[in-house]
Amino acid sequence: MTTPSSRPRIAIVGYGSQGRAHALNLRDSGFDVTIGLRPGGPTEIKAKADGFTVKTPAEAVAGAELVAVLTPDMVQAQLYTDVIEPNIAQGACLLFAHGFNVHYGQITPRADLDVVLVAPKGPGALVRREYEIGRGVPSVYAVYQDKSGKAEQFALTYCGGIGGARQNAIKTTFKEETETDLFGEQAVLCGGATKLVQAGWETLVEAGYQPEVAYYECLHELKLIVDLFYEGGITRMHEFISETAQYGALTRGPYIVDEHTKAQMKKVLTEIQDGTFARQWIAEYKAGNANYKAMKQADLDHPIEATGKKLRAAMAWLSTAPQPSAQPASSTAANAAAKTEQAAA
Repeated sequence: MTTPSSRPRIAIVGYGSQGRAHALNLRDSGFDVTIGLRPGGPTEIKAKADGFTVKTPAEAVAGAELVAVLTPDMVQAQLYTDVIEPNIAQGACLLFAHGFNVHYGQITPRADLDVVLVAPKGPGALVRREYEIGRGVPSVYAVYQDKSGKAEQFALTYCGGIGGARQNAIKTTFKEETETDLFGEQAVLCGGATKLVQAGWETLVEAGYQPEVAYYECLHELKLIVDLFYEGGITRMHEFISETAQYGALTRGPYIVDEHTKAQMKKVLTEIQDGTFARQWIAEYKAGNANYKAMKQADLDHPIEATGKKLRAAMAWLSTAPQPSAQPASSTAANAAAKTEQAAA
């Protein structure tokens, strides 16, 4: 196996938000990158327009020393069985951006392979943008299988190539990355935040307040607080909100998020840890996603969305703001955005 310092030949399988960002950053860092995609697929034209050599996934995998699997979670197991395992070179390195399939036993990597994980903590568009301006999105990395004795070096080399090592690259495990990522998406970032916003809006509207005013208070202004969190944590939020807001938050926040809420969060975490969530999601996907599609449509049909669409039409600045790349619905929200910024090969 080529040593990390010699810049291994890399195959990126998948060219969605993360795949494109990783490929462009790695190429700009001096790596030889080939893209593996289905012929005639929706991203083949984009990859070719970006100047990449595009091959079938099997051909790309066969010619690579490091294979990065950047497709949605639910297609990876079959992709590995049908394409990667029969074609990947003996002693090559197999890399994932999310540990779901390996951690939950959907993929059992061949024993001769190094198996690693590199997960930027941000969507692909941000990974690319930060790289271009000389910075990088913080990343976590992990080693699952170290056949060569150099697996960690390969993970760090790849992490450096996409810009993640410019910031603090934190070593983790497949288990920790997978379980914390899923928990964050479900309990806080996507599931928790969405239900909190909807319940707040409903409470105000049901009490007779205008839907538009309720939208501003419960959804629109959430960005202002999240930005403060992002820039400097809870400390910065307290520095920039009024004393009235601080007192209300400190005394009434526990009405909403109390010991019952935390108990429910522990239930969410338990179902992630014992595999209940993974089994349900895998079964749902195999059955055709009928429940998932119905639940998602209910979110899209919530009346707050109609109110928001009308109000956002008058916000001219939104049309000029950088837009994240489209992502499929999958576990990787930030990956919640994580991760889940991937597209089928």
